Amino acid sequence: MKHPYISLLYPSEDAFKQHAESTHSVATHDVCEALGFSQMLGLKNGCISQFLTCDKEVIFFRQQTICDVLKCPEVEETLRLLLPILSDIEELRKLGEDIEQNSGEAYLYSITEIELYTSCIDTLYRGLSPVCDKLVSPAFKNLLQFVTELVESEDYKKLSSELKKLSSKMHEVRSVTIGVNLDGQFRPTEAGVLSINAEPFHSGTALDKILRMSFRHDAMTCIAPLTAFGKGQTDNRKEALLGAFNAAILDVFHASVKGWKRMVGIYVLDHTDFLLRMLPEIEFICRAVALERRLMEKGYVMTTPTLYPTEDKVFRAKGLYNPDVALRIDNKMVANDFAFEDNTTIFVITGPNRGGKSVHTVAVGLAQCMAQLGMMVPAESADISPCDRILTHFPDGAEDTIDKGRLGEECSRLRQIFDEMTEHSLLLLDESLSSTGAFEATYIASDILLGFGLAKVRCIFSTHLHDLAAKVPEISQSSLSQGGVGMGTLIAEMNGDGSRSFRVRAGTPDGKSYASDIAKKYGLSTEEIMAMVHRTQDS
Repeated sequence: MKHPYISLLYPSEDAFKQHAESTHSVATHDVCEALGFSQMLGLKNGCISQFLTCDKEVIFFRQQTICDVLKCPEVEETLRLLLPILSDIEELRKLGEDIEQNSGEAYLYSITEIELYTSCIDTLYRGLSPVCDKLVSPAFKNLLQFVTELVESEDYKKLSSELKKLSSKMHEVRSVTIGVNLDGQFRPTEAGVLSINAEPFHSGTALDKILRMSFRHDAMTCIAPLTAFGKGQTDNRKEALLGAFNAAILDVFHASVKGWKRMVGIYVLDHTDFLLRMLPEIEFICRAVALERRLMEKGYVMTTPTLYPTEDKVFRAKGLYNPDVALRIDNKMVANDFAFEDNTTIFVITGPNRGGKSVHTVAVGLAQCMAQLGMMVPAESADISPCDRILTHFPDGAEDTIDKGRLGEECSRLRQIFDEMTEHSLLLLDESLSSTGAFEATYIASDILLGFGLAKVRCIFSTHLHDLAAKVPEISQSSLSQGGVGMGTLIAEMNGDGSRSFRVRAGTPDGKSYASDIAKKYGLSTEEIMAMVHRTQDS
């Protein structure tokens, strides 16, 4: 039976092809690594970046799929049961690549694959049928309809029946009886398999007989071992013995296995390929739902974002928080409201060290990624437009610094952002240009911000450069006068007692207070320095 295109992440084959053939990815693997998203999901089959999309139809389709899994634990459990079976099919395919196609061994591999295939179909049917009335998403409705039609088809019933018969024969094999003809001088002249048995033979040793409380010899008791299989044998001898044994077994089953040739050809490739194609999708859905459940179990709110056209460049979130940090701390995380305004789409965040600047920057990036994967986002409410690219410039290692130096490497990566971005992109910069002095960094960053403004991108620039933040109104005015977008400043607040509040709000930074805070942190306040000087003089 010809089956339709089935997917949990794409509403149609055309949608999948358009996604696969797109000339760029919304975000690279490096971006997902920088945001900590790769570690959060820990996918083994594929990477997060391959699933990111800016297609609103695809995102909405996935939102419904994930909603069904969250509402129905039975659906989630069904998907979890499928994962190891599909992994076994994939591994079996790899093992069978070096086997001759029309050999008896290849047929045996195919039979095992069909066993796994029917196990997948039966698992889906048993898991989804009882909750058919609860399913809302087109993905699971289409999947259940196909599986139901398949299970009820005559071909599948015949396949299951024949498979059961053949499998029972093959899986019952526990030993074989071998006959050897001898000549007058007790030299073997020919050997062959006399019977295939459903029980193993007994060693025939005295201990074995005592344990079985039987001293009689029967057809299943060995009276003299032929060879100690696997012990002290050379590799060549092992291969020869295994080869001879396998050939004999395949000859015995040849008639039964040969009859599977037509059925194998029809089912193995045509019917298991669509399941293997869904393996990365199923794993992603399971990991995404597990992440959302973990956050909700810790008392955090998750919401399905309202989608807006890409051209609208909307990002409004109430009660936004960083899910990675939320899962790693015991205390309840501070949430913040954040929005890119109509004509203010670039923000520079300053504040004390470890005050929440980077955490907030990453929170925005994660929310954007999660929305474009079709997931719920970590906020009380959210309105989000898909962006065509998410680009980051976060602190990196020292690679490529021998030739360029650290500043050169940073500038090289910033130049790459200019090459890749469009006006519908989201840029996230954290402590960029920290490899040089404040004067030089502010000079370079001012021009970069103006360039971003003229390109009309959305951007968050988290920085220790307070002089840069002070220049934002001037840079913003220059951008607006040339047809670009406006810019604003955000600050990571401190409490009245000097402790960090981790709240981020619009405001003008006070660089001195932050410098004083850093000095106090390292024991270099004016009072502490004078105390140390006096102690030195007294000694």
